[in-house]
Amino acid sequence: MTATSFDAFFRRVAEATGVETQNDLARILGVNRSAITQAKQRNAIPQKWLHALARDYGYSARWLESGEGPQNPGAPAAESFDVDCLQIPKVRARLCAGGGSFEVEGQTVETQPFLSPWIHRKGSPDSMVLMDVMGNSMEPEIHEGDTVLIDQSQRDILAGGIYAVGVEDTVMVKRLEKRPGGLALLSDNPDYSPIVLRGEELETVRVIGKVIWLSREYR
Repeated sequence: MTATSFDAFFRRVAEATGVETQNDLARILGVNRSAITQAKQRNAIPQKWLHALARDYGYSARWLESGEGPQNPGAPAAESFDVDCLQIPKVRARLCAGGGSFEVEGQTVETQPFLSPWIHRKGSPDSMVLMDVMGNSMEPEIHEGDTVLIDQSQRDILAGGIYAVGVEDTVMVKRLEKRPGGLALLSDNPDYSPIVLRGEELETVRVIGKVIWLSREYR
């Protein structure tokens, strides 16, 4: 086996999972960002990371670690890419991380492939949709220009969850928090005050779905 290089490992993980930053890697592994930094400094990859990635994404732990052997030894030939992936629609509507977006058109503009085992573990693929984000109210978690994956079957409000939410004619991306007799729409950016809805205002709210993944293109 060839010597493990963290940088080469990260490139393979990016190829296999679509992550773009070390923060993304920390998130999918469920570890602190400092753990990624330490692994990079040691130039060593914990075996439990390899096993977790192999389990969740269907790739060979050996290939992830060293680049040797097949990427997915259990898969058929190369044409399996289309078989093992599902196309998720991206719609024209944009989520506002700010005051609200009036761009709510649900027309599909393109589709993006996701590994079928992964997307099924995350929720209901038939109810998923991709949307772009505009505004900075959810920074540093979500930036303007990010694309988020929303599962419209997940509408139950869980503490700390990020949701696409419609209020009257606008659509936003916010953390939702149940309050006595009301609902709070929270931003991660401290420059934005919470939006608290009560009484008849709650009739104007619709939870579109839970944000379960995001991607970011660096410019």
